[in-house]
Amino acid sequence: MSDGNFNRNLLPYRNYQSGLRAGRATLRTQALQALEELLPTHIPEATEEQRAALMAALRKQLE
Repeated sequence: MSDGNFNRNLLPYRNYQSGLRAGRATLRTQALQALEELLPTHIPEATEEQRAALMAALRKQLE
């Protein structure tokens, strides 16, 4: 039993930060895939270079 002092050894192990990072990575991947699918339909006149620039800008913002 604890004597009232905080003791990490008495707490159950939960790797919260790892799960948070995994969730962020999943959402980042989904956002990039969604943009890749939407660009040709919403901006059909954009060249491949312009699309690549937009994807790079989104990747930079998601960091």
